[in-house]
Amino acid sequence: MNAIATAFAPASIGNVGVGFDLLGHAISGAGDRVSVQRVDTPGVRVRAITGCITALPREPERNTAARALQAMIAALELDYGFAIDIDKGIALGSGMGGSAASAVAAVVAANALLPEPLPLAALYPFALAGEAVASGSAHGDNIGPALLGGLVLASKTELLALAVPAAWHVALVHPDLVLETRRSREVLAGHFQLSEFVAQSTHLALFLTGCQRGDADLVRAGLHDVLIEPRRAPLIPAFAEVKAAALAAGALGASISGGGPSVFAWFTDRAAAERAGSAMRQAFADAGIGASAYVSAIASPGAEVIACNL
Repeated sequence: MNAIATAFAPASIGNVGVGFDLLGHAISGAGDRVSVQRVDTPGVRVRAITGCITALPREPERNTAARALQAMIAALELDYGFAIDIDKGIALGSGMGGSAASAVAAVVAANALLPEPLPLAALYPFALAGEAVASGSAHGDNIGPALLGGLVLASKTELLALAVPAAWHVALVHPDLVLETRRSREVLAGHFQLSEFVAQSTHLALFLTGCQRGDADLVRAGLHDVLIEPRRAPLIPAFAEVKAAALAAGALGASISGGGPSVFAWFTDRAAAERAGSAMRQAFADAGIGASAYVSAIASPGAEVIACNL
């Protein structure tokens, strides 16, 4: 069979500060591409990995894209398999949802090859199975936005797209550091105080209400992570200075993107986000750390098929 499709899935910001393992949003400017070819041989085979990361597992059970396709084959009871080529555009351990992007791009490409393609949201459980390979747990805060785009609330079983004003932008700065997801989750072990949960719940409610209403003041009041950020911040050199630079530039709030080490900040317009991106990069530079900056609409696109030959 010669049927082949290629899909792109964007980078994303997991947690968005106050929504640990629940909230995420897509960003433009970085992402992964996966080409999937339908083959007669059952199972999944990784043929090549190119791009900014090549030293990734090729065994299907250990590769996020391949594992997602295994889950898809099993659930849909397909009597054929897939051969895949992965082009990584998201750095390893960046906190930008690289494992999710690979899994999502794989299932979106494979979906285009089905006799009756499924709605994007129906691909969620397959991609989630792939994400679990990299992070050790099935959480959809990066999978959801990579699939649907924009800001997404991800439960264990479903995705809910959340509206944000089109003018709102994010500045994300990725330092030249690697922080593996498993390590950043290890520091969360231990007890949390009930008062911390109450405060975080309050912040999450304010944040979600602010997004729904397009009310920047409510988002500013809510975008404060009192649970996860304090434990992960010591893993990121110059985090306090980078966050301070974002807030000084007028951010609605700033925090760690996913498991880090990238740092993000929300703004009500693109110009402010661009100024902040430069200031945040400079804060890393002052600490002797190089960094890349991305500025994107928060309501940016999700995954898409970019080539298909049936």
